[in-house]
Amino acid sequence: MAARVLVAKPGLDGHDRGVKIVARVLRDAGVEVVYLGLRQTPEMIVAAALQEDVDAIGLSILSGAHMTIFARVMELLGDNDATDIRVFGGGIIPDADVEELEGLGVAKIFTPGTPTAEIADWVRENVRPAHAA
Repeated sequence: MAARVLVAKPGLDGHDRGVKIVARVLRDAGVEVVYLGLRQTPEMIVAAALQEDVDAIGLSILSGAHMTIFARVMELLGDNDATDIRVFGGGIIPDADVEELEGLGVAKIFTPGTPTAEIADWVRENVRPAHAA
């Protein structure tokens, strides 16, 4: 059974080329991908993650709002007793913020220039289907 990963582009940033590439790479690596698309709120992302019964959420953030968005997603997962959903992301995220995001419970941050194969490998190695036998 393949892991199910919801991939989304939160906030007002409309640059979605990178997140679409990641979604395709994950799909080609055998991951079941639910692509939520552009301009998603944390509430929409978590609601979709719960409805789709995903194992992880991947967020792409280029807008500089990563601290607020990741914090809200983590809060909403906690509020919905869904802290077993792993959260990872990438985009324009300063190295100084990565440790703080990890402290919030974000499992992994990929910065610009990360090879897509590294992202797929991380997901395959770190995201396990919740319903696996």
